[in-house]
Amino acid sequence: MTRNLSIVLYILVWIAVVVSVDLLFFRNLFWERLIANIAICLVFAVLYFSFRRKLKL
Repeated sequence: MTRNLSIVLYILVWIAVVVSVDLLFFRNLFWERLIANIAICLVFAVLYFSFRRKLKL
């Protein structure tokens, strides 16, 4: 149960970061927004897999 809760919280934080960066910095800049979103997603994926490996989830 705690594993599922931690994954849900991680995804909610991920979404909050993407939306807040979009709204605060790249409101009318499509390509910059797309590149920033891809970079944020890559960072979150790397962090997820590194913590997953360390915690053996």
